[in-house]
Amino acid sequence: MTSFSLDVEKIRKDFPVFSRELPDGRPLVYLDSGNSSQKPNQVIETMREHLALHYSNVGRAMHVLGAESTEAYESARDRIAAFVGAPSRDEIIFTKNASEALNLVAYSFGPHHWRASGTAAGTDPRFTLGPGDEIVISEMEHHSNIVPWQLLAQRTGATLKWFGVTDDGRLDLDPAVITERTKIVSIAHQSNVLGTVNPVAEVAALAREAGALIMLDASQSVPHHPVNVAELGVDFVACTGHKMLGPSGIGVLWGRAELLDAMPPFLGGGEMIEAVWMDHSTYAPVPHKFEAGTPPIVEAIGLGAAVDYLGEIGMEAVEAHERELTGYALDALREVPSLRIIGPDSLEARGGTVSFTLEGIHPHDVGQILDDQFGVAVRVGHHCARPLHLRFGIPATTRASFYLYNTTGEIDALVRGLHHVQKVFA
Repeated sequence: MTSFSLDVEKIRKDFPVFSRELPDGRPLVYLDSGNSSQKPNQVIETMREHLALHYSNVGRAMHVLGAESTEAYESARDRIAAFVGAPSRDEIIFTKNASEALNLVAYSFGPHHWRASGTAAGTDPRFTLGPGDEIVISEMEHHSNIVPWQLLAQRTGATLKWFGVTDDGRLDLDPAVITERTKIVSIAHQSNVLGTVNPVAEVAALAREAGALIMLDASQSVPHHPVNVAELGVDFVACTGHKMLGPSGIGVLWGRAELLDAMPPFLGGGEMIEAVWMDHSTYAPVPHKFEAGTPPIVEAIGLGAAVDYLGEIGMEAVEAHERELTGYALDALREVPSLRIIGPDSLEARGGTVSFTLEGIHPHDVGQILDDQFGVAVRVGHHCARPLHLRFGIPATTRASFYLYNTTGEIDALVRGLHHVQKVFA
């Protein structure tokens, strides 16, 4: 027992989904939180209550419901800022997901002619991008941290470069990849396939030396580890609500205030403006400059409830529990014949995502049998990381991912299921 031990059975009672039975009376073994997490009653009821008793649009109504809705929405921003260690609440931008947050930052680069007042002017040189300039990502990225940068390179003529991945699933941190021409570096904090936790401080140091900005896709880290954005040494961080006990439809971009001030608006519409004339507009200060139109009000409030829940448990405790589960899973999976773990085979700098292949058996067949006969929910496919799978010479993997509500008994069920899969295909 560690000082951070969780009462997992008590936690599981907060999640209604674990009280249900699957067809044929099988219990649910949910090992797919890297895709999307389950939701506790505290989040469900907070959202239900707001919809039932307090709902109105935010920032637009001079009545009680409008005031209550606005207060709840902005209070969620406060709590999320505190949860990730943002120096200012105004550095928290609500988006619809992490993908939109990544796209928002990518859109800010280019041959723009814009300044904060909304009038034409030269772009902040940190965001000027064109032929000869470079964008750096890595081979282990989710498509959401690849495609926006591909589009930016195509739009501007900049060169897209990337760090490779070693055979054991670590970032191949070749310092020659980042040069004096690099303008932006964007990498995952934790791989959604490998579980690898990347050396952010080392990457940030290389970026700083080159004068480049650095963005972090923290979709797989913020739900599972203590994260303080102000201490990471990066400029932007993206994460998403649905992977951290919150609802879908809500993501978060954190950025350093002076950079957010220097960036152009992403979408146009209501609320992101200061004043509008027929021939031009001026824009609201951050964070609202980036929140055009009616925002995901109830979703943001739900995410606020989710970080309250996680904060009460303690992220150190969540991290310690998942580390115990991951070590148990790695040991158990090593005993399965012809199973290949794709990613680090040790607990060093890795999170609770374990991807693997079974020799001669397609992951889709593995996932189907696990679900149909054992009630084990895992993810199969390339997990929106096709280039990484190509790097390892495989089309797909089976991925088990753990969270605060999982148990070693559920990992045992996974392993029993894998042995059965092998018997079926023997």
